[in-house]
Amino acid sequence: MPESIGVVVLAELAFSASDLAQVRFAVSPMWEVAPSFRLLRSGTAHPLHRSWADQVRPRLIAAGLDRGWLSELIPPTGYVPDFLNPAPVGPAPAPEAEWEAIRASSADRVRQDLDHLARHQGGLGPRLRLLHADPRTRLAKVTDELEAYWELALAPYWARIRTMLDADVFYRARTVAEYGAHRLFNDLHASLIWDDNGLRMAHRKQPLTRETAGTGLLLIPTAFTGRGLRTRTTPPDPPQLAYQARGVGSLWQTRHAPRGDALAAVLGRSRTLLLTELETPASTTQLARRTGLSTAGVSQYLTALRDAGLVSAHRAGRSVLYTRTAAAETLLDAVVTARPGVP
Repeated sequence: MPESIGVVVLAELAFSASDLAQVRFAVSPMWEVAPSFRLLRSGTAHPLHRSWADQVRPRLIAAGLDRGWLSELIPPTGYVPDFLNPAPVGPAPAPEAEWEAIRASSADRVRQDLDHLARHQGGLGPRLRLLHADPRTRLAKVTDELEAYWELALAPYWARIRTMLDADVFYRARTVAEYGAHRLFNDLHASLIWDDNGLRMAHRKQPLTRETAGTGLLLIPTAFTGRGLRTRTTPPDPPQLAYQARGVGSLWQTRHAPRGDALAAVLGRSRTLLLTELETPASTTQLARRTGLSTAGVSQYLTALRDAGLVSAHRAGRSVLYTRTAAAETLLDAVVTARPGVP
């Protein structure tokens, strides 16, 4: 996953009619893993993701995930092994599908990527040397840690992130429908220009051709990649182009409080209170402390909300964090925007 930083090179990716017909969008959980992990390990107060990082970083350290396989696979800057970003199958693969694709990576692919990483980093750490020697066995340990990281750092927030990413895809798709593909590419990023059946990209370290990139194009909106473009080119997979989604700046902003009386009439006051408190993921104990409800009562209400599809649970170390689902977010937004007096 080379970064689009450094010597200014104008690369042009040509498009045939077949390539253009194979342009599609995908939301990929794995494209959020490497940049979010980097942000957490950096210890910096990121202007957009500070509130998320402040919540997650202590859990990352407590679980020891800052010292495991990912700490060697995802360096602070530069190249990240391409096998960590398999080509998404379909518009929105589940994280489990991407972990399975990583486990299925060929030994040659893994070793080639690790050799590339070693050239960038001046060598491999002890875990990656084991992975290089026995990819098939060690990839299972890598995906086990990916799963642990996902549950701790991203799963509790995925409904909110996914809503933003889906909104970006809807906006881009509408742009294509109303103005054509040229407007899509010209508006996607300042370094992209669509001209004469080709996509020109500035600020690349290496040329980009169809022979080295593969057919078609996968466009992947992301929350954590930052303002630069990120690419993955590993034929026969289509080239992947990850970009910062619209709306990242407001991703972690506190939402307006819902009209509690209206929602309480349907869900009950205690369940409504808990949904409101789940603006950020929290454990049963934390919710009891913040709401004044008993721990047993909170547990009972959360079970009811989970059965109704409004709350999901995610293990983070020894704790279980509860978070609102996309359905709950939609419900709360509808209540917030409902006009007074309209049933």
